[in-house]
Amino acid sequence: MKKEILIVALLVLITAILRIVNAEVHMYNMVPVAALGIFSGSVLTNKKWAYMIPLTAMFLSDVGLNLFTSTPGFYGISQFVNYIALGLVTLLGTTLVNRKAINVLGYTLGGSMIFFLVSNFGTFLQGYYGYHFEGFTTCYAMALPFYKSEFSTVIFMNSFLGDIIFSAVAFGVYYLVTMPKLTLKKA
Repeated sequence: MKKEILIVALLVLITAILRIVNAEVHMYNMVPVAALGIFSGSVLTNKKWAYMIPLTAMFLSDVGLNLFTSTPGFYGISQFVNYIALGLVTLLGTTLVNRKAINVLGYTLGGSMIFFLVSNFGTFLQGYYGYHFEGFTTCYAMALPFYKSEFSTVIFMNSFLGDIIFSAVAFGVYYLVTMPKLTLKKA
C-alpha cells in the first residue's frame, strides 16, 4: 500500500505541474487528469484515496493556475462540474480490474470522453452561450477546438493523447514496480 501511495502521490504532482505548464503554453487538454482518475480508481484498494488523488491534483493545479498564471484557477459552477466529471472518471476506473493494455486504452478513451461531455455541460451551466438548445449545441461545438492538436485536425487529439501517454506511463511504471521478482532456479 505504501508503494501505491508513493507512486500515485508522484503522479499527482506531475499532473498538477503539467496542467499549469500546459495552460501557459496553450496546449489545452494535453493534461492527463482523466488518466489519473482511471489509474487511481483501478490501482488503489482504498477507494477514498482513489478519489482523493485525482481531485487533489486538480485542486493543486487550480491553486497553481490562480497563483502563477493568467489563467483563472477558480471560475464558478463549471469548475465544480469539472470536479464531478473527474469523480465520474475515477468511478469508471474502479471497474478496471483486468489491466491488460487494450483494457487500459479503452478505459482511458472512455474517461476522456466522459470528462469532455460532463465538463462542457458545466460550461453550458455557466451560461456562456445562453440557456437554450442552441446555446447547448454551441457550447459543445465551441469546445471542439480545445481538443484539437496544433498539428492535427483530429478531434480530441490533445485530450486523448495526453491521457493515453499518461496511462501508458502510469500503468507501466506501476506494473514494473509491483510485479513479482523472477527468480531463476539452480539446475
